[in-house]
Amino acid sequence: MNRRTFLGTISAAILGRTLAWSKDEHRIPTIGLQLYTVRDVLDKDFDGTLASVASIGYREVELGDSVKKPIQEVRDALKRHGLVAPSTHVPYKTMAESWPKVLDDAHFLGLRYVVVPWIDDEVRNQPDGWKRAAEAFNRAGEASKKAGIQFAFHNHWPEFVRTADGKIPYDILLAECDPSLVKMQMDLCWITVGGQDPVTYFQRYPGRFPMVHVKDLKKIPDVSTVQGGRFAGADMAELTEVGSGVIDWKRIFSHAQEAGVRHFFVEHDNPKMPIESIRASYNYLDHLRF
Repeated sequence: MNRRTFLGTISAAILGRTLAWSKDEHRIPTIGLQLYTVRDVLDKDFDGTLASVASIGYREVELGDSVKKPIQEVRDALKRHGLVAPSTHVPYKTMAESWPKVLDDAHFLGLRYVVVPWIDDEVRNQPDGWKRAAEAFNRAGEASKKAGIQFAFHNHWPEFVRTADGKIPYDILLAECDPSLVKMQMDLCWITVGGQDPVTYFQRYPGRFPMVHVKDLKKIPDVSTVQGGRFAGADMAELTEVGSGVIDWKRIFSHAQEAGVRHFFVEHDNPKMPIESIRASYNYLDHLRF
């Protein structure tokens, strides 16, 4: 082999590795699961369900009210099955009633984020309710930051229904919340139901979305005339396994780095067969390149 052939071979090998590396980089590095998805089987067999979650390939899980075991038992079970919990969901009222305990529990479990997933109706229906919620988030976020925990808010679809003066509530929260104190966990399904484009928000507010919920829809329902609370109109949304619906995951995830996404949690609110559902979603996302 002469020098030119040798250099050409080396260059081709390097190029091949570079292309493979680049392709591999455009994938979800760690696929997580919001345990609300498997709440029914989790209640019946906590340890066995976590074993199934891990055997599928999930390495991260998100906690919440669906996990009803003592935190010592939760921590031990996660460790036993090689799972890590970066975050948990807690009710809005805990910010005023028991925030120090929430943060203590978060430290015990090794969490990085504490997420409030819903603004109570009596708060958001007040005059300037969204701004009041943002003020509460900033206070909770400041206390969380001092404790070494990041506060975040998770959306549903009502946050994208315009107020009487034409404003989008989610925009109010983003404007009023301190970006260093309050991050956003974007539910990519519910923002779609709300008629908004997640990519637009990723581009407008880069770095503010360290976590996303990944769930799919068979079709996008019209909820523009639906009134009510958290789950009003939710039965209109035909959820399905990730990759078998209408959401363009390649397009959305191609902007994940810009958005600052670090954690991707699969979720399905009402799967008929929870374990089969999370396996199908995992397999799709594990093979997805974007």
